[in-house]
Amino acid sequence: MKFKFVAFDLDGVLVSERSSWEWVHHHMGVDNEEGYRLFMDGKIDDHEFMRRDVEQWRSIDPDIKIQRIEEILMSARLTPGIVETIRILKDRGSIIGIISGGIDILADHVGKLCDVNHVIANGLAVDEDGKLTGDGISRVLLMDKGSALKDMLDTAGIEPKDCAVIGNSCIDISMFEVGAFSIAFNPIDEETIRSGDVVIHSDDMRDILPYLI
Repeated sequence: MKFKFVAFDLDGVLVSERSSWEWVHHHMGVDNEEGYRLFMDGKIDDHEFMRRDVEQWRSIDPDIKIQRIEEILMSARLTPGIVETIRILKDRGSIIGIISGGIDILADHVGKLCDVNHVIANGLAVDEDGKLTGDGISRVLLMDKGSALKDMLDTAGIEPKDCAVIGNSCIDISMFEVGAFSIAFNPIDEETIRSGDVVIHSDDMRDILPYLI
């Protein structure tokens, strides 16, 4: 065992879709380009970013319920080899975490499928009938995922020097900075390529194993 804890991003890493929010947008026939631009420019915060996303869905279907979001997210494509990779890491003694700015429905699904120890992701507020209220539930700040990783390591009783991180975008760099070793897996921007200790372009998650065991 090289690392006592291995932390994974979700979107674009454990699932092929670049963003679970964007995956829902695609199915609803909307896009979040304006909200994304405003967020990256620092003009709106995480909560407003999520609220704008949900409002776009509600503009198409004012009565949309969480069940519809679940149906969409369950169609997301899993990255080949994730179950085997996580099983091998756990068999070698590693604790596994998923830290995602995506939607908890998909993160929890992958976490259960892969028997992950710790999962944290953002959520969607619903009323007593399961109807989306228009609000998001912020648990992971997109530009400070490193803080969520620190909290997860504290809960597990693991030092950052014993942690490896797998991510694919600039949003994951704050986690790279916390862990002792980072893998940029199919990175989507130059900043992530520069920040990762190792860069892997692959359609099979098992290709990360030589660096972790």
